[in-house]
Amino acid sequence: MNKLIFRKLSYDILLFFLLSTTALTLIIWVIQAVNLLDIISEDGHGIKVYFLYSILNIPNIFSKLIVFTFFLTLFVVLNRYETSNEILLFWTNGIKKITFINFIGKISVLFVIFQLTLTLLIVPYTQNLSQIYLKSSSLEFFPKLIQEKKFSNIVRNLTIFIEKYSNNEILEGIYIKEKINDNESKIIIANKGEIINQENEFGFKLLDGKIITINKKDNYSLGFKETTYNLSKFDSKARSYQKLDEINSLFLLNCLESFLSDRKKSNISCDNEKKYFLNEIYQEFFKRIINPFYIIILSLISSLIILKTKLSISQNSFKFILFLIGFSIIIFSQLSYKFIFNSFYTEILFLILPMLLIFMFYFFISLKSKFKISYL
Repeated sequence: MNKLIFRKLSYDILLFFLLSTTALTLIIWVIQAVNLLDIISEDGHGIKVYFLYSILNIPNIFSKLIVFTFFLTLFVVLNRYETSNEILLFWTNGIKKITFINFIGKISVLFVIFQLTLTLLIVPYTQNLSQIYLKSSSLEFFPKLIQEKKFSNIVRNLTIFIEKYSNNEILEGIYIKEKINDNESKIIIANKGEIINQENEFGFKLLDGKIITINKKDNYSLGFKETTYNLSKFDSKARSYQKLDEINSLFLLNCLESFLSDRKKSNISCDNEKKYFLNEIYQEFFKRIINPFYIIILSLISSLIILKTKLSISQNSFKFILFLIGFSIIIFSQLSYKFIFNSFYTEILFLILPMLLIFMFYFFISLKSKFKISYL
């Protein structure tokens, strides 16, 4: 009988968690997807690229919501059980309060493992994959982004100006400026031309013009009757570097192991390109490893609902205070990484703080529930 009761509780928790997390994830994803429409309207990528890129951001959104939605789930489900007197079913079947709380704690441990899997493995992989996919995709809507009498910077290091752009894609008065490096650039001027597409790679077929190469020492020009200017060598305006949240967790761990004594320094990097400094790596790894353990703390806070009887006059105030405490801990957990750069003792405190809070809350609950070792 007890197994059936706990199975029902597990089902209610899982169902509410999935519904609430999915709903919030979809709302945030839709808002984010609207903001990402620039991928089509300004960068020229196709609709397929846009959807795949935005979909690959879903694991990241989902992982950021888990701590809050798990706390909300437990708080709502346990409050509903208590309000509807369903919680009495546990006590009438001989289930001790500490046994009930231990079960909630075991569920929270599973969610911690799930969150660690997301933050350490899945999220960095999908974030990096989305950026790689965006950088390697073709500019399907490139012709639609070319406008008359307007300078266009659709790809990196290239400026295009068209005097006239007819409906049959014939161009007149073409000006193209290519930045080769900091000291050298190329300007192409042509009377007429057209946009060509060869194997999903766009370019210009130019007629009657000249190519002017400019550098610090000299400049020279070369006329032409007809030439082809291929755009495949240019990168899109998509970011060319990886952000820290896209970096493999093993790389971050190896960096910290190699420079452990310098982990707080902002002028030392463990990569040759000096993109990722040790203090930033330390922060990122802290957020991936430490923050998920606050889920257990939040489960214990939610469990405090069952310690105050329904007949208590101050019950509603008690629940409100519990919710505020839980919400405050969620905010605190998201900001705790900022404190690891203080003194050594402060750093150690914030590294072990989740475990300390788990012990404190569990000890308090044990006292309130008249704990005996046989209940474990």
